[in-house]
Amino acid sequence: MRHRRLIGNDSMHRAIARAGAALRVLWASPCSMVGIALAIPVLALGGTARRVGPAIEVVVHEDALPSRSPLRRLPFAAITFGHVIVAQSGRQLALLRAHEHVHVRQYELLGPLFFAAYALASLVALARGRSAYAGNAFEVQACRKSGSAGLPDA
Repeated sequence: MRHRRLIGNDSMHRAIARAGAALRVLWASPCSMVGIALAIPVLALGGTARRVGPAIEVVVHEDALPSRSPLRRLPFAAITFGHVIVAQSGRQLALLRAHEHVHVRQYELLGPLFFAAYALASLVALARGRSAYAGNAFEVQACRKSGSAGLPDA
C-alpha cells in the first residue's frame, strides 16, 4: 500500500517543533528568571549577551568592572539557570559552551524540578564519598555529552 504525502505535512512538522520548543522554554522559565536576575547586574556593569541556540549567553567583561566589584569574585567559570548561561569571560564560555548547553537541555527536561534534582544528585555524590560537584550526575552527564575531558574549575 502506498502512502500519499499529506498536503502541508512539512509545515505541520515545523509547527509542532516550534510548539515543542516554546513549551520547553516555558517549562524552564522559572529557572531562567534566576539566570536573568544574575545577568542584570552583569549587563549593567558592561557585560554582553547574545543568543546561541535556545540559550542567552551572558559574559562578564572584567576590564569593564570596578576593581571592588563582587562580579570579579564569582565562584564559577560559567553557570546555567534555565536558558541563561553566565560566564566569567568569553574565553571561559568558549571552553564550556557545549557543557553549559547540556545543562540547558537538562533544564528543558526537568524545568523547575531541576533545582531539587541537582541538590539531590549532589547529596548522593557526597554519600558515595565523591565531590558534590564533580560527582553530581548532572555534571557527569554534561561532561560526557559535551565531550569534556574533565570537569571545569568550579
